[in-house]
Amino acid sequence: KATGLVTNTRITHATPAALYAHSASRFWEDDSKIPPSSRRTCKDIARQLIEELPGRNINVIMGGGRRHLMSTVTKDPEEADKEGRRLDGRNLVEDWLREKKRRGLQAEYVWNKRQLEKVNAKTLDHLMGVFASSHLEFEADNKRSSTSDPTVAEMTRVAIQMLFKNPHGFVLVVEGGRIDHANHYNNAYRALDETLGLEAAVMEAMSQVDLKETLIIVTADHSNVLTLGGLTTLRGNSIFGLDTILSDVDGKPYTTLLYGNGPGYTEPRTIPQGNPRDIIQSSAVPRLWSTHGGEDVPVFASGPLANILFSGTFDQSYIPHVIAYIACIGEYAKRCSTIGKTVTPNNSLQVCSAMPATSAVMSDDSTVSNHSSYFNRRVLKRNASSFHKQSCFLLLFHLLTTVGIGSKFGR
Repeated sequence: KATGLVTNTRITHATPAALYAHSASRFWEDDSKIPPSSRRTCKDIARQLIEELPGRNINVIMGGGRRHLMSTVTKDPEEADKEGRRLDGRNLVEDWLREKKRRGLQAEYVWNKRQLEKVNAKTLDHLMGVFASSHLEFEADNKRSSTSDPTVAEMTRVAIQMLFKNPHGFVLVVEGGRIDHANHYNNAYRALDETLGLEAAVMEAMSQVDLKETLIIVTADHSNVLTLGGLTTLRGNSIFGLDTILSDVDGKPYTTLLYGNGPGYTEPRTIPQGNPRDIIQSSAVPRLWSTHGGEDVPVFASGPLANILFSGTFDQSYIPHVIAYIACIGEYAKRCSTIGKTVTPNNSLQVCSAMPATSAVMSDDSTVSNHSSYFNRRVLKRNASSFHKQSCFLLLFHLLTTVGIGSKFGR
Protein backbone atom coordinates (compact mmCIF):
# COMPACT_ATOMS: atom_id res chain seq x y z
CA LYS A 1 0.00 0.00 0.00
CA ALA A 2 1.03 3.57 -0.58
CA THR A 3 0.81 5.66 2.59
CA GLY A 4 0.56 9.32 3.44
CA LEU A 5 -0.08 11.83 6.18
CA VAL A 6 -1.32 15.40 5.87
CA THR A 7 -1.75 17.82 8.76
CA ASN A 8 -1.82 21.54 9.43
CA THR A 9 -0.03 20.95 12.73
CA ARG A 10 3.63 19.94 13.00
CA ILE A 11 4.32 16.59 11.32
CA THR A 12 5.86 15.51 14.64
CA HIS A 13 2.78 16.58 16.63
CA ALA A 14 0.72 14.07 18.61
CA THR A 15 -1.75 12.79 16.00
CA PRO A 16 0.63 12.39 13.03
CA ALA A 17 3.36 11.02 15.30
CA ALA A 18 1.04 8.21 16.37
CA LEU A 19 1.29 6.85 12.82
CA TYR A 20 5.01 6.14 12.96
CA ALA A 21 6.62 6.79 16.37
CA HIS A 22 6.88 5.30 19.83
CA SER A 23 7.82 7.84 22.49
CA ALA A 24 7.68 8.19 26.24
CA SER A 25 6.50 11.78 25.73
CA ARG A 26 4.62 13.53 22.96
CA PHE A 27 6.90 16.52 23.54
CA TRP A 28 10.07 14.69 22.43
CA GLU A 29 9.69 16.07 18.91
CA ASP A 30 13.45 16.70 18.63
CA ASP A 31 16.48 15.73 20.70
CA SER A 32 16.53 19.01 22.65
CA LYS A 33 13.36 17.92 24.46
CA ILE A 34 14.70 14.54 25.54
CA PRO A 35 16.37 14.45 29.00
CA PRO A 36 20.16 14.30 28.56
CA SER A 37 20.32 10.94 30.32
CA SER A 38 18.01 9.41 27.71
CA ARG A 39 19.33 10.90 24.47
CA ARG A 40 21.67 8.01 23.68
CA THR A 41 18.97 5.38 24.09
CA CYS A 42 15.79 7.17 22.92
CA LYS A 43 15.24 8.54 19.44
CA ASP A 44 13.22 11.71 19.15
CA ILE A 45 10.01 11.65 17.11
CA ALA A 46 11.49 13.47 14.10
CA ARG A 47 14.36 10.97 13.81
CA GLN A 48 11.92 8.08 14.00
CA LEU A 49 10.01 9.56 11.07
CA ILE A 50 13.17 9.79 8.95
CA GLU A 51 15.06 6.66 10.05
CA GLU A 52 12.67 4.01 11.32
CA LEU A 53 9.84 1.90 9.95
CA PRO A 54 7.16 2.70 9.04
CA GLY A 55 8.16 6.38 8.93
CA ARG A 56 10.86 6.19 6.29
CA ASN A 57 8.50 4.35 3.93
CA ILE A 58 5.66 6.90 4.11
CA ASN A 59 5.19 8.20 0.57
CA VAL A 60 3.62 11.57 1.38
CA ILE A 61 4.42 13.71 4.42
CA MET A 62 2.96 17.22 4.60
CA GLY A 63 2.46 19.69 7.42
CA GLY A 64 4.50 22.05 9.59
CA GLY A 65 7.38 21.72 12.04
CA ARG A 66 10.62 22.57 10.21
CA ARG A 67 12.24 23.54 13.51
CA HIS A 68 12.35 19.92 14.65
CA LEU A 69 14.15 18.83 11.47
CA MET A 70 16.94 21.46 11.54
CA SER A 71 19.88 22.19 13.84
CA THR A 72 20.08 25.19 16.15
CA VAL A 73 22.52 26.94 13.80
CA THR A 74 20.19 26.69 10.79
CA LYS A 75 17.94 29.63 9.95
CA ASP A 76 14.41 28.90 8.82
CA PRO A 77 14.15 29.52 5.04
CA GLU A 78 10.86 31.40 5.33
CA GLU A 79 10.83 32.91 8.83
CA ALA A 80 14.20 34.62 9.24
CA ASP A 81 13.76 35.24 12.96
CA LYS A 82 13.46 31.51 13.67
CA GLU A 83 15.93 28.65 13.61
CA GLY A 84 16.08 24.94 14.19
CA ARG A 85 16.03 23.23 17.57
CA ARG A 86 18.08 20.10 17.02
CA LEU A 87 21.18 19.76 19.22
CA ASP A 88 22.76 16.95 17.19
CA GLY A 89 23.65 19.29 14.32
CA ARG A 90 21.71 17.25 11.79
CA ASN A 91 19.47 18.38 8.96
CA LEU A 92 16.89 15.61 8.77
CA VAL A 93 15.47 16.82 5.46
CA GLU A 94 18.86 16.28 3.81
CA ASP A 95 19.12 12.89 5.52
CA TRP A 96 15.66 11.99 4.19
CA LEU A 97 16.61 12.95 0.62
CA ARG A 98 19.91 11.03 0.79
CA GLU A 99 18.17 7.91 2.07
CA LYS A 100 15.65 7.96 -0.79
CA LYS A 101 18.43 8.50 -3.36
CA ARG A 102 20.39 5.59 -1.91
CA ARG A 103 17.33 3.36 -2.44
CA GLY A 104 16.89 4.55 -6.02
CA LEU A 105 13.64 6.39 -5.26
CA GLN A 106 12.47 9.70 -6.73
CA ALA A 107 11.88 12.11 -3.84
CA GLU A 108 11.24 15.83 -3.52
CA TYR A 109 11.14 18.27 -0.61
CA VAL A 110 9.11 21.49 -0.77
CA TRP A 111 8.63 24.18 1.85
CA ASN A 112 6.16 26.68 0.38
CA LYS A 113 2.89 26.73 -1.53
CA ARG A 114 4.44 27.78 -4.84
CA GLN A 115 6.78 24.80 -4.80
CA LEU A 116 3.90 22.47 -3.93
CA GLU A 117 1.90 23.70 -6.91
CA LYS A 118 4.80 22.72 -9.20
CA VAL A 119 5.09 19.15 -7.89
CA ASN A 120 4.73 16.52 -10.61
CA ALA A 121 3.05 13.68 -8.75
CA LYS A 122 3.44 11.32 -11.71
CA THR A 123 7.23 11.22 -11.42
CA LEU A 124 7.68 10.99 -7.63
CA ASP A 125 7.83 8.08 -5.24
CA HIS A 126 8.09 10.24 -2.11
CA LEU A 127 7.10 13.81 -1.28
CA MET A 128 7.83 15.79 1.87
CA GLY A 129 6.32 19.24 2.31
CA VAL A 130 7.05 21.16 5.52
CA PHE A 131 5.51 24.60 5.22
CA ALA A 132 6.13 26.33 8.57
CA SER A 133 8.59 26.44 11.43
CA SER A 134 5.82 25.26 13.76
CA HIS A 135 2.12 24.79 12.95
CA LEU A 136 0.63 26.15 9.74
CA GLU A 137 -1.33 29.41 9.99
CA PHE A 138 -4.99 29.38 10.93
CA GLU A 139 -7.20 29.56 7.84
CA ALA A 140 -8.47 32.98 8.99
CA ASP A 141 -4.92 34.36 9.02
CA ASN A 142 -3.62 32.63 5.92
CA LYS A 143 -3.25 35.04 3.00
CA ARG A 144 -4.49 33.61 -0.28
CA SER A 145 -1.29 34.12 -2.23
CA SER A 146 1.65 32.08 -3.51
CA THR A 147 3.57 32.83 -0.31
CA SER A 148 0.83 31.62 2.03
CA ASP A 149 0.66 28.18 3.58
CA PRO A 150 -1.22 25.58 1.54
CA THR A 151 -4.63 24.67 2.92
CA VAL A 152 -5.52 21.20 4.16
CA ALA A 153 -7.64 20.76 1.03
CA GLU A 154 -4.74 21.70 -1.26
CA MET A 155 -2.38 19.30 0.48
CA THR A 156 -5.03 16.57 0.36
CA ARG A 157 -5.42 17.00 -3.39
CA VAL A 158 -1.69 16.55 -4.04
CA ALA A 159 -1.48 13.65 -1.59
CA ILE A 160 -4.22 11.71 -3.37
CA GLN A 161 -2.60 12.39 -6.75
CA MET A 162 0.62 10.90 -5.39
CA LEU A 163 -0.93 7.87 -3.71
CA PHE A 164 -3.50 7.01 -6.35
CA LYS A 165 -0.75 5.71 -8.64
CA ASN A 166 -0.22 2.61 -6.50
CA PRO A 167 -2.23 -0.32 -7.96
CA HIS A 168 -2.28 -2.00 -4.55
CA GLY A 169 -4.14 0.85 -2.87
CA PHE A 170 -3.30 3.48 -0.31
CA VAL A 171 -3.88 4.60 3.25
CA LEU A 172 -3.98 8.35 3.84
CA VAL A 173 -4.44 10.16 7.14
CA VAL A 174 -5.46 13.83 6.98
CA GLU A 175 -5.71 15.88 10.16
CA GLY A 176 -7.40 19.25 10.61
CA GLY A 177 -5.61 19.76 13.91
CA ARG A 178 -5.97 23.49 14.30
CA ILE A 179 -9.68 23.20 15.11
CA ASP A 180 -8.54 21.87 18.46
CA HIS A 181 -6.00 24.67 18.93
CA ALA A 182 -8.57 27.40 18.32
CA ASN A 183 -10.93 25.74 20.77
CA HIS A 184 -8.18 25.64 23.41
CA TYR A 185 -7.89 29.43 22.96
CA ASN A 186 -11.71 29.71 23.32
CA ASN A 187 -11.64 31.41 19.92
CA ALA A 188 -14.84 30.10 18.37
CA TYR A 189 -14.45 32.02 15.11
CA ARG A 190 -11.21 30.33 14.18
CA ALA A 191 -12.47 26.96 15.40
CA LEU A 192 -15.49 27.16 13.10
CA ASP A 193 -13.39 28.54 10.25
CA GLU A 194 -10.95 25.65 10.62
CA THR A 195 -13.92 23.27 10.50
CA LEU A 196 -14.87 24.77 7.13
CA GLY A 197 -11.30 24.12 6.02
CA LEU A 198 -11.74 20.52 7.10
CA GLU A 199 -14.97 20.31 5.14
CA ALA A 200 -13.15 21.57 2.05
CA ALA A 201 -10.60 18.78 2.46
CA VAL A 202 -13.35 16.17 2.73
CA MET A 203 -15.04 17.54 -0.39
CA GLU A 204 -11.71 17.52 -2.21
CA ALA A 205 -11.18 13.89 -1.29
CA MET A 206 -14.70 12.91 -2.34
CA SER A 207 -14.23 14.61 -5.70
CA GLN A 208 -11.07 12.63 -6.45
CA VAL A 209 -12.01 9.10 -5.43
CA ASP A 210 -14.70 6.62 -6.43
CA LEU A 211 -16.85 5.95 -3.37
CA LYS A 212 -17.65 2.52 -4.75
CA GLU A 213 -14.00 1.72 -4.15
CA THR A 214 -12.96 4.07 -1.37
CA LEU A 215 -14.12 4.26 2.22
CA ILE A 216 -13.93 7.72 3.79
CA ILE A 217 -14.27 7.94 7.55
CA VAL A 218 -14.73 11.20 9.47
CA THR A 219 -14.30 11.23 13.22
CA ALA A 220 -12.50 12.86 16.15
CA ASP A 221 -10.22 11.74 18.93
CA HIS A 222 -12.07 13.99 21.39
CA SER A 223 -14.46 16.90 21.70
CA ASN A 224 -13.93 20.35 23.24
CA VAL A 225 -15.97 22.26 25.82
CA LEU A 226 -17.62 24.64 23.34
CA THR A 227 -21.37 24.88 23.89
CA LEU A 228 -24.15 26.37 21.76
CA GLY A 229 -27.07 27.52 23.87
CA GLY A 230 -29.97 29.92 24.02
CA LEU A 231 -33.76 30.27 24.05
CA THR A 232 -36.01 31.50 21.23
CA THR A 233 -33.00 32.76 19.29
CA LEU A 234 -34.30 34.15 16.01
CA ARG A 235 -33.31 32.59 12.71
CA GLY A 236 -30.53 34.63 11.16
CA ASN A 237 -29.13 35.79 14.51
CA SER A 238 -25.33 35.81 14.31
CA ILE A 239 -23.80 32.69 15.82
CA PHE A 240 -21.20 35.01 17.34
CA GLY A 241 -23.86 37.30 18.81
CA LEU A 242 -26.04 37.39 21.93
CA ASP A 243 -29.03 35.26 22.74
CA THR A 244 -32.22 37.29 22.34
CA ILE A 245 -33.33 36.47 25.91
CA LEU A 246 -31.52 37.75 29.00
CA SER A 247 -30.44 35.43 31.79
CA ASP A 248 -33.36 34.72 34.14
CA VAL A 249 -30.96 34.80 37.12
CA ASP A 250 -28.97 38.02 36.82
CA GLY A 251 -30.78 39.71 33.93
CA LYS A 252 -27.60 40.04 31.89
CA PRO A 253 -27.03 39.07 28.25
CA TYR A 254 -24.85 36.16 27.21
CA THR A 255 -23.42 34.91 23.95
CA THR A 256 -24.76 31.89 22.08
CA LEU A 257 -21.27 30.38 22.01
CA LEU A 258 -19.76 29.69 25.42
CA TYR A 259 -16.98 27.48 26.81
CA GLY A 260 -17.13 25.36 29.94
CA ASN A 261 -13.68 26.54 30.99
CA GLY A 262 -10.73 28.43 29.60
CA PRO A 263 -9.28 31.92 29.18
CA GLY A 264 -12.58 33.80 28.65
CA TYR A 265 -13.66 33.88 32.31
CA THR A 266 -14.47 37.30 33.80
CA GLU A 267 -16.00 38.39 37.10
CA PRO A 268 -18.50 39.96 36.80
CA ARG A 269 -19.53 38.48 33.46
CA THR A 270 -18.90 40.77 30.50
CA ILE A 271 -19.74 40.48 26.82
CA PRO A 272 -16.69 40.10 24.52
CA GLN A 273 -16.23 43.08 22.22
CA GLY A 274 -14.37 43.58 18.95
CA ASN A 275 -13.83 41.69 15.72
CA PRO A 276 -15.51 38.26 16.00
CA ARG A 277 -12.37 36.71 14.51
CA ASP A 278 -10.34 37.69 17.57
CA ILE A 279 -12.94 37.39 20.33
CA ILE A 280 -12.25 35.03 23.22
CA GLN A 281 -15.61 33.56 24.18
CA SER A 282 -16.83 33.65 27.78
CA SER A 283 -16.09 30.64 29.97
CA ALA A 284 -17.53 29.30 33.22
CA VAL A 285 -14.22 28.37 34.89
CA PRO A 286 -10.92 30.25 34.51
CA ARG A 287 -8.06 28.35 32.89
CA LEU A 288 -5.12 29.38 30.71
CA TRP A 289 -6.35 26.90 28.08
CA SER A 290 -9.70 25.20 27.85
CA THR A 291 -9.82 21.43 28.20
CA HIS A 292 -11.18 18.68 26.03
CA GLY A 293 -14.75 17.50 26.46
CA GLY A 294 -15.93 14.11 27.64
CA GLU A 295 -18.92 13.29 25.45
CA ASP A 296 -18.97 10.69 22.68
CA VAL A 297 -17.84 11.99 19.30
CA PRO A 298 -19.53 11.19 15.98
CA VAL A 299 -18.16 8.93 13.28
CA PHE A 300 -19.29 9.53 9.71
CA ALA A 301 -18.45 7.17 6.87
CA SER A 302 -19.12 6.91 3.16
CA GLY A 303 -18.09 4.14 0.82
CA PRO A 304 -17.98 0.33 0.80
CA LEU A 305 -19.74 -1.26 3.81
CA ALA A 306 -20.04 2.12 5.54
CA ASN A 307 -23.56 1.43 6.83
CA ILE A 308 -22.51 -1.99 8.14
CA LEU A 309 -19.13 -1.17 9.62
CA PHE A 310 -20.30 2.00 11.36
CA SER A 311 -23.63 1.81 13.16
CA GLY A 312 -24.60 2.17 16.79
CA THR A 313 -22.10 3.02 19.51
CA PHE A 314 -18.59 1.62 19.82
CA ASP A 315 -15.27 2.38 21.46
CA GLN A 316 -12.60 4.30 19.54
CA SER A 317 -10.29 1.28 19.44
CA TYR A 318 -12.83 -0.46 17.19
CA ILE A 319 -12.05 1.95 14.34
CA PRO A 320 -8.50 0.70 13.59
CA HIS A 321 -9.91 -2.80 13.05
CA VAL A 322 -12.27 -1.38 10.42
CA ILE A 323 -9.39 0.40 8.73
CA ALA A 324 -7.23 -2.73 8.71
CA TYR A 325 -10.15 -4.85 7.46
CA ILE A 326 -11.05 -2.62 4.54
CA ALA A 327 -7.44 -1.97 3.51
CA CYS A 328 -6.38 -5.61 4.03
CA ILE A 329 -3.47 -4.69 6.28
CA GLY A 330 -2.28 -5.74 9.72
CA GLU A 331 -4.21 -8.69 11.12
CA TYR A 332 -6.40 -8.69 7.99
CA ALA A 333 -3.51 -8.62 5.50
CA LYS A 334 -4.53 -11.96 3.95
CA ARG A 335 -8.21 -11.08 3.60
CA CYS A 336 -7.90 -9.90 0.01
CA SER A 337 -7.21 -13.06 -1.91
CA THR A 338 -6.47 -11.31 -5.22
CA ILE A 339 -6.08 -7.82 -6.63
CA GLY A 340 -8.85 -6.56 -8.88
CA LYS A 341 -11.09 -9.55 -8.20
CA THR A 342 -13.84 -10.28 -5.71
CA VAL A 343 -12.29 -10.60 -2.27
CA THR A 344 -13.33 -12.77 0.61
CA PRO A 345 -12.60 -12.52 4.32
CA ASN A 346 -10.31 -14.88 6.12
CA ASN A 347 -12.82 -16.67 8.32
CA SER A 348 -10.10 -18.50 10.20
CA LEU A 349 -9.19 -15.41 12.22
CA GLN A 350 -8.71 -16.08 15.89
CA VAL A 351 -11.87 -15.54 17.92
CA CYS A 352 -11.33 -14.25 21.43
CA SER A 353 -13.84 -14.34 24.27
CA ALA A 354 -17.29 -13.14 23.25
CA MET A 355 -18.46 -9.60 23.79
CA PRO A 356 -21.72 -8.89 25.62
CA ALA A 357 -24.81 -9.19 23.42
CA THR A 358 -25.24 -5.49 22.77
CA SER A 359 -24.94 -3.12 19.84
CA ALA A 360 -22.49 -0.92 21.71
CA VAL A 361 -18.95 -1.82 22.63
CA MET A 362 -18.38 -1.07 26.29
CA SER A 363 -15.91 1.75 26.84
CA ASP A 364 -14.13 0.05 29.72
CA ASP A 365 -10.44 -0.56 28.99
CA SER A 366 -10.88 -4.26 29.72
CA THR A 367 -12.86 -4.66 26.50
CA VAL A 368 -10.18 -3.29 24.19
CA SER A 369 -8.54 -6.70 23.73
CA ASN A 370 -11.91 -8.09 22.67
CA HIS A 371 -12.56 -5.59 19.89
CA SER A 372 -11.06 -7.84 17.24
CA SER A 373 -13.52 -10.57 18.21
CA TYR A 374 -16.34 -8.04 18.33
CA PHE A 375 -15.39 -6.77 14.88
CA ASN A 376 -15.27 -10.27 13.42
CA ARG A 377 -18.72 -11.11 14.79
CA ARG A 378 -20.17 -7.75 13.73
CA VAL A 379 -18.90 -7.91 10.14
CA LEU A 380 -18.23 -11.53 9.25
CA LYS A 381 -21.40 -12.90 10.84
CA ARG A 382 -23.45 -10.60 8.61
CA ASN A 383 -21.60 -11.99 5.57
CA ALA A 384 -20.92 -8.49 4.30
CA SER A 385 -17.60 -9.51 2.93
CA SER A 386 -17.57 -9.56 -0.82
CA PHE A 387 -17.27 -6.35 -2.79
CA HIS A 388 -15.22 -5.38 -5.82
CA LYS A 389 -12.23 -3.04 -6.11
CA GLN A 390 -12.46 -1.86 -2.53
CA SER A 391 -10.55 1.13 -1.33
CA CYS A 392 -10.15 2.88 1.94
CA PHE A 393 -9.08 6.49 2.56
CA LEU A 394 -8.33 7.65 6.09
CA LEU A 395 -8.81 11.27 7.03
CA LEU A 396 -8.31 12.02 10.69
CA PHE A 397 -9.56 15.39 11.91
CA HIS A 398 -10.12 17.01 15.28
CA LEU A 399 -13.61 18.01 16.43
CA LEU A 400 -15.68 16.87 13.45
CA THR A 401 -12.78 14.68 12.52
CA THR A 402 -12.62 12.84 9.25
CA VAL A 403 -11.16 9.45 9.16
CA GLY A 404 -10.85 7.99 5.75
CA ILE A 405 -8.61 5.20 4.62
CA GLY A 406 -7.72 4.80 1.06
CA SER A 407 -6.86 1.71 -0.81
CA LYS A 408 -7.55 1.27 -4.52
CA PHE A 409 -7.59 -2.05 -6.36
CA GLY A 410 -7.47 -3.05 -10.01
CA ARG A 411 -7.08 0.26 -11.85
